[in-house]
Amino acid sequence: MQISNPVLKGFYADPSFVRVDDTYYIANSTFEWFPGVQLHESKDLVHWNALPAALSTTTLLDMRGNDASGGIWAPDLSYADGKFWLVYTDVKVVNGSFKDCINYLTTATDIRGPWTDPIVLNGVGFDSSLFHDVDGRKYLVQQTWDHREYRHQFNGITCTEFNTSTMKLRPETARTLWRGDYVKLPEGPHLYRKDGFYYLFVAEGGTTYSHHEVVARSTSLDPESFEGAPQNPFLTNFDTPRTYLQKQGHGALIDTPSGEWYYASLCARPFHEENESEVDPRGWCTLGRETSIQKVEWDESGWPFVVGGHGGTRYVQAPSDAVETVAPANNDQHDTFDSNNLSPVWNTLRVPFDSKMGFVGNGELVLKGQGSLSNKFDLSLVARRWQSFYFTAQTKVNFTPRDYQSMAGLTNYYNDQHWSWVFVTRDEKLGRVIEVAQNDRNNYTTFLRDNAIPVPNDVESVWLRSTVRKQTYGYEYSFDGKNWNEIPVTLESKILSDDYVNQSWGGFFTGAFVGLAAVDYSRYGDEAHFGFFDYVETEDPEDGLLQ
Repeated sequence: MQISNPVLKGFYADPSFVRVDDTYYIANSTFEWFPGVQLHESKDLVHWNALPAALSTTTLLDMRGNDASGGIWAPDLSYADGKFWLVYTDVKVVNGSFKDCINYLTTATDIRGPWTDPIVLNGVGFDSSLFHDVDGRKYLVQQTWDHREYRHQFNGITCTEFNTSTMKLRPETARTLWRGDYVKLPEGPHLYRKDGFYYLFVAEGGTTYSHHEVVARSTSLDPESFEGAPQNPFLTNFDTPRTYLQKQGHGALIDTPSGEWYYASLCARPFHEENESEVDPRGWCTLGRETSIQKVEWDESGWPFVVGGHGGTRYVQAPSDAVETVAPANNDQHDTFDSNNLSPVWNTLRVPFDSKMGFVGNGELVLKGQGSLSNKFDLSLVARRWQSFYFTAQTKVNFTPRDYQSMAGLTNYYNDQHWSWVFVTRDEKLGRVIEVAQNDRNNYTTFLRDNAIPVPNDVESVWLRSTVRKQTYGYEYSFDGKNWNEIPVTLESKILSDDYVNQSWGGFFTGAFVGLAAVDYSRYGDEAHFGFFDYVETEDPEDGLLQ
């Protein structure tokens, strides 16, 4: 078997990687999307099945009001003493001099939960991981933040002993292990023990095209005792601009039962506009940062290296002892809303789906209009990841808006400043209409205006569809679900990419979503009834040409 990268497509960043017996688990960042910390499992590293997300209650995670790209940064999943340990960071401030964050710890004997009520660890910095040493002692290893404008904000990798009797850190034991390589911005640390050395894997260079993963080691956990590998970087695509995978770096290491080694990292797959350089700009990543896996070996001096070179490869040999895993063949979704609970594919923003947002069951999803799609507190939106450059999404909505402040429809969404949608609303002259609008860097544009599409009085439901074709996407409508009409508005996909958002906003860590939303900012709570949702991927015509 071969691993085909990325193994987790769409927004699955900052993978934490752990093996328990013959089963592998990956935990990913979820940022402001709820539930928090997406989990997957596999026995072959090739095929992966989604598990229930770990943080599914407001006791474990409450992000109401969090900035876009705040919330869960770089969770760490480990296994020791007969249970899973999950360390996660909730970042409350994204831009500016401060990164106000809280690091938590929760445990579970079963990866599917239940997870214990969280323990507050500290707020020293983000990207915290728990290292279980061979002598039974445990340490929190983390990026350390310095808000002072006259100092570098990334102030090295700190190690603090964790007391398992009190379940608290011992701040007096804190020490700086390493201040990073020449690339700077050390973050995402993971610590391992092998052949008498402590190996420290650290992400550097920021999570853009200059992203790196570097390795250092020491025979002790003494302050400033680590030395960098002579062949650093361990993994980067900074100098491989034309490879299929880009931005590889931040991740974690595992060994297989038979002694092979693999490294899971974030990655990205950019596309380019026609006549655009492939070097500058390096491209647009609408699918966000995904998860790739590379094979690792060790040289005669005991340093790890990526098989195939530090740029990684798209296809990687699976472990020799892999147990073939049955998993879905694609990411397509057909949801008829028959269950009283939302499918795990769906996500909400910052808080769980509740009665304020609406309800589901008996063949429909009912969304109660709340704030606009720019609202960070009260928002009725359910959405799923873009996982392909080519797909079609459609729905049917029954909605009678009160006035122009009331809207419901199908959205393509990155964050509260970058989104678009096709929606049903009311116009003073035309009555019930279909409109298309976009929010680009928080500049709102309505496209149809006086040419909004009237909905006939005898039409009860409106079908809405979005077709995404890598560089561009658009919207269509139907009054019978059979005969479709294209709306003459072509939108640029790159506006929903990490790279575009990064040009104006420091939080660019997620990816594009498609979903259903209802807005009634008059706060009368107009309800939209959605009859189904389909997401169907189509073949990327360039896919077979890329390595």
